[in-house]
Amino acid sequence: MEATHYKILIGVLMCVSVFQPIPSRAQSQELQQLLLDIEKLTQMKSILADMKTGYQIYQQGYGTISSLSKANFELHDVYLTGLLAISPTVRKYGRIAAIISMQASLVSEYKSKLGLFRRSRTFSINELDYMSSVYSRLASETLNDAENLTHILTAGELRMSDADRIKSIDRIYSSGFDRLQFLRSFNNQGIVLSLQRTKEVNDNQNLKRLYGINQ
Repeated sequence: MEATHYKILIGVLMCVSVFQPIPSRAQSQELQQLLLDIEKLTQMKSILADMKTGYQIYQQGYGTISSLSKANFELHDVYLTGLLAISPTVRKYGRIAAIISMQASLVSEYKSKLGLFRRSRTFSINELDYMSSVYSRLASETLNDAENLTHILTAGELRMSDADRIKSIDRIYSSGFDRLQFLRSFNNQGIVLSLQRTKEVNDNQNLKRLYGINQ
């Protein structure tokens, strides 16, 4: 609209210049400069209008992007919050109880056998110390497994899917099973060695009773 007004003004000035007496050289130059200034102003107005339109489009686009980013963040937050929760599928997983049972058996069996080996008097102090170090290592590994299992089963501790939690539980179960089997094999070897070291029949029978071996 403003551009049209400027065009009309230029036309008026040109008409005026036609009907007025021939101007001096200086007046002619001033008139030409005025016409150039008006034209430049018109162009500047047009540029400003284009910039305003571009800015409005940018603002609308930014608002759209911002809304999409917010929605995406909220969806992502819901997903991550879900990963912190413990589902019934994980809580009721059968191997959890099996792991706890194996851990209790390991602690109970190593304490029991270490006490029997000491009472048998068939092992040296150094041998008993070695046995204690083996049991201590097994107990430490079992404690680490128990702590890891606690983290996996505690809501808000770890961001894991149900599948990842179950895989982790399976790994703990596998390592716990192997550890318990090793302990029992180690204990059996100790019992065999203890019996082999007895020379008297009566002592041998007493050791069997001590270890709970049926004669």
